[in-house]
Amino acid sequence: MNTVNIMIVGVGGQGSLLASKLLGKLFTDEGYDVKVSEVHGMSQRGGSVVTYVRFGDKVYSPVITEGEADFIISFEKLEAARWAPCLKKGGRIIVNTQEIDPMPVITGKAEYPSGILDELTAKGGAVDAVDALSIAEEAGSAKAVNIVLLARLAKYFDIPYEKWTAAIENSVAPKFASLNEKAFEISYNIK
Repeated sequence: MNTVNIMIVGVGGQGSLLASKLLGKLFTDEGYDVKVSEVHGMSQRGGSVVTYVRFGDKVYSPVITEGEADFIISFEKLEAARWAPCLKKGGRIIVNTQEIDPMPVITGKAEYPSGILDELTAKGGAVDAVDALSIAEEAGSAKAVNIVLLARLAKYFDIPYEKWTAAIENSVAPKFASLNEKAFEISYNIK
């Protein structure tokens, strides 16, 4: 099997590290060689965070470079635009439609860009946009956005639903398992 490259991008505190851990566990359990790498940046101050998950028969490096990502999972629209050059031709961006203002917008020195999803589509990316925050809140917590986005990713893999939920149970604290499984189920079942 060729190596599959997944980038998870967002801002600090959104759960991208948990998402990469969960994917690493899932793909390892499926028998693949898996490499996971994290780049935190200014994550504790709401800065950009990116994690790489690569899996296949044999993976030599955890890093994904420009034009290599099969999937980009973006927790926020502006982060999708920032990392879009890493998407390979024919790749897919799964993006939360939420907008989190970066510091220049907060201070009034810039405006949040409009038309990001249209630009991503115009550049040839297959865009799967979802209001992950609303779905997470419906499930019981805004903190489940990461699981909502992983459920969208799950639809593009031939891995049984039960294996995804088992990976959730093995990756989150037991007291949050049912909430996260509910978020996964709601998102997974949206057409």
